[in-house]
Amino acid sequence: MIGDLHTAALVSTAGSIDWLCLPRFDSPACFAALLDSPKAGRWLLAPESGGTCTRRQYRDGTLILETEWETEEGHVRVTDFMPPRDDVADVVRIVEGIRGTVKMRGELILRFDYGHVVPWVRRDRHGLHAVAGPDSVYLKTPAPLIGKNFTTVSEFTVNAGDHIPFVMTWAPSHERRPRTVEADIALDDTAAFWTEWSKRCTVRGPYRKAVQRSLITLKALTYAPTGGIVAAATSSLPEQIGGPRNWDYRYCWLRDATLTLQAFLAAGYTEEAAAWRHWLLRAVAGDPADLQIMYSLHGHRRLPEAELAWLSGYQGSTPVRTGNAAAEQLQLDVWGEVLDCLSLTRASLLTIGDDSWDVQTALMRHLERIWNQPDNGLWEVRGPRRHFVHSKVMAWVAADRMVRGIRESGMPGPLDRWEALRDTIHNQVMTKGFDTERNTFVQSYGSKELDASLLLIPKVGFLPHDDPRVIGTIDAIQRELTEDGFVLRYRPADSDDGLPGREGVFLACSFWMVDALLGAGRHAEATALFERLLGLSNDVGLLSEEWDANAGRQLGNMPQAFSHFGLVLSALQLHHGKVHHSNAPIGGVPPSDSTAASTEARAATRPASSATSGPASN
Repeated sequence: MIGDLHTAALVSTAGSIDWLCLPRFDSPACFAALLDSPKAGRWLLAPESGGTCTRRQYRDGTLILETEWETEEGHVRVTDFMPPRDDVADVVRIVEGIRGTVKMRGELILRFDYGHVVPWVRRDRHGLHAVAGPDSVYLKTPAPLIGKNFTTVSEFTVNAGDHIPFVMTWAPSHERRPRTVEADIALDDTAAFWTEWSKRCTVRGPYRKAVQRSLITLKALTYAPTGGIVAAATSSLPEQIGGPRNWDYRYCWLRDATLTLQAFLAAGYTEEAAAWRHWLLRAVAGDPADLQIMYSLHGHRRLPEAELAWLSGYQGSTPVRTGNAAAEQLQLDVWGEVLDCLSLTRASLLTIGDDSWDVQTALMRHLERIWNQPDNGLWEVRGPRRHFVHSKVMAWVAADRMVRGIRESGMPGPLDRWEALRDTIHNQVMTKGFDTERNTFVQSYGSKELDASLLLIPKVGFLPHDDPRVIGTIDAIQRELTEDGFVLRYRPADSDDGLPGREGVFLACSFWMVDALLGAGRHAEATALFERLLGLSNDVGLLSEEWDANAGRQLGNMPQAFSHFGLVLSALQLHHGKVHHSNAPIGGVPPSDSTAASTEARAATRPASSATSGPASN
């Protein structure tokens, strides 16, 4: 992936940019070969002989990609990057001859609207100009350019020491031609930007390199104008090759909120954490009943789902979708995730009170009315609604964090009522969501199925990490919900999720297992699993959403923020040798235990039948 903090492109090992949406992450793609074939748009720049490159790497601490080929005739390097955006978008590719002589071939196939629109292309004294509807693209290079079959072809020879730049610039078609960046100056400026940003990282320890790469990836998935972070740079990369589980992830999910903040705060990136908090508060503002699980980069609520029938899908995986109908689902966990996130920022980012408390109070008051409804759960199940245990646990989190805000920060609110609600939810989960025969929590009330989200029960403070019921759940998931030691979200065939087929192991869930094992005192197991997970990244350190344990390949949209958050948090907790609750900054001071202590004291005065499960000990 290369990007400019507004959008991102994916570059293949064959030297082809196969995915790029302009001008934003969620705009229609002008290169969509990733989801079809070259005819849907791509930009190839590679030796004429073709083939996979012999080496790729990012320049240390940057998002500048270097791809090299060693052929019988010579050695050539292509450097790809996108300068951090000012007013227009640029993609810069620089071909360098290292040894011998290499014949190169470039093929620029621009197809706007996800491969659907062929632009009108003309030549002028500046280079190439392509236009279609609202989009204009300009290409400037000293290399020869000719048109063949609606493709701009460039054939040239690179000798040792040669340096041949290509600069592609996007701008709105109704505006005048923008200035063209000088490739070498843009390279130096881009390197300086990322190097300075990387230097701010405070992370140390044995996994620093992997953590830094994940943090750079997360920064690159950030839409700079608003601070929103997209779940992934792509749409419709399949969770099962040839199957229908293909979704558009170019939006901002609220469930990422706490993970985002913990990762950035732990690494010293308070500006990014603050920007995300501001985006979050703008997005959720309004009627609490209208809270969604995801929003656009700007906080828009309407994300209508559509299918692009003219695209054949990644390796035949259809349908290709844009938009996401899951935005309209009821997922009770998001209330807990938002309030958990804001609890974390109250301790970490705020110095003069919490000006968002009125919003938090409105969210909590609405959750009081709806928490006992069935919902679609955090996995956005498209089957019947159920009482998902994770959803109820996160409703407990919402009540707990509001109680903490009152007790520890002096915020106003109905303390007794929210404490009672917290206890009610806790007791209900312990009664209806726990299988005493198997000693494990279950996916939903009355079911026997397991769910990886149950690994978060100790993370959010619902029960201690060493509670026998937590240990039993860890063991059950290891026994029944893993493939090759990696964790599945759930088993679709057992869970009636409304879709056919299966999916791979979910990388974020496997990182949750790392954290759960560490909390349970099984440090060696946690470390071994984490290091196996590191080995699943691609050649430049990027992780997708899932892993096919049988085929040994990545699945789903990529790079996936959820996976990279998990990597960062697990690495830091392994380094510190202990786990942290979701509302505590990693490496910082944990939240006060006063709320949990007072709750336990009240529970001790109740009849044994209602106090046996006990509220959480934080």
